[in-house]
Formats: sequence, structure tokens, C-alpha cells
Amino acid sequence: MSPKEQLDVVKRIKAIAEMGLVYVEDPYDEERYQELREISLKLMAHLADVPFAQIDGFFIPQLDYPTPKVDVRGFVMNDKHEILMAKESVDNKWTIPGGWADIGNTPKEVVIKEIKEETGIDAEVVRLLAIYDKQRHRHPAEPYYIYKLMFLCKATGGELQAGFDMRGADYFPLDNLPELSEERILESQLRHLYDLVMNNVQTTYVD
Repeated sequence: MSPKEQLDVVKRIKAIAEMGLVYVEDPYDEERYQELREISLKLMAHLADVPFAQIDGFFIPQLDYPTPKVDVRGFVMNDKHEILMAKESVDNKWTIPGGWADIGNTPKEVVIKEIKEETGIDAEVVRLLAIYDKQRHRHPAEPYYIYKLMFLCKATGGELQAGFDMRGADYFPLDNLPELSEERILESQLRHLYDLVMNNVQTTYVD
């Protein structure tokens, strides 16, 4: 079993423990579920190679049924079929614009806001291209379970410029991509999204 597969198993154990804590009535069972959750976090920290305190501090105890986090991203191309990308300040690598879904905003509102903030480009959503289960793709291992919503968007205006927390913004041809921030996007995903657009596939891909 690979480290990534091990991490997926630990995530599942954590989710089971948290489901137990939500519905438990017996105090002895609650203690066991709490211990199981702590063990899962320690294993998660070990497999993801991050300090336990960081993992423990990130995960707020679940008060209801645990669900995946949601990452929302926009796939924008210009007239030359080049892909709009932003350069992350965290790792100095490139990705398509996007980020975590915000409470209080629709997915469309989030992706339009992220495109504008990260690249300076005004955009509108055309349709939902794909929903990726991040754990089913070759991203680096991480402690969170994530769904990725990929929207096809059309540029409507604005001026290409890096956002305040980004190091760059530009369009790139598919066959000459910059170094990718693989925590956020993979070349295989860009090629898949590109093919969906160029072949005018109208159904949404879902893992």
C-alpha cells in the first residue's frame, strides 16, 4: 500500500470516528471514538509529514456529519486556446485560478471572484466541466479529503495582472505549460479539461 493509499485509509478512519462522536450516546463509546480520532490525526500527521499540532489545530471537532472540503476553479482560454493561469506565492508555481468555496457565496460567485482577484480578468461562468475527487488523482498526499469543481469560464474584460497574493498571471499553451503547483492542478487534469472544451463535450465529467 502506497503512502497516499495509507493516508486515504486514515482519512476514512477519522471520518468514522467523527461520525461516531456526532451520534454517540454512551460516554464510554464517546471516549473510544475520541481516542480513535486522536490516533487517526497522529497517523495523518506522520503520513503527511506535518507536525501533529498543525493537524490537530486545523481540524475543528465535528458537530455534524463530516463531509469533504470543496475547491472551486476556473478554466479560461483566450482566442489562441491558451489557458489562463496564476503563479502561487506559496510555492512559486502555476495553477488555474481558484480556491476554497466560501460560505455565503455560490460556486459560480466564488470562481468569478477568484479569477478576478488572482489574474485581474473579469469572467462569466459558461458551465461546469468536471468534478474531481482529488484523492483519485496523482496530487501530493495531504490530510484533507477534497472535491474539485472545475468551471469553464469566459473572459469578458479586465486587465491581466497578478493578484495581491499571487506572483504572476498569464496565458499558456497546453504544450508549453509552466511548472505546475501540483497540490492544486495536474497536467493530466488540464489536458482533460482542454479536451472536454475542444471536443464540445456537453456532459459534466464526474469521478
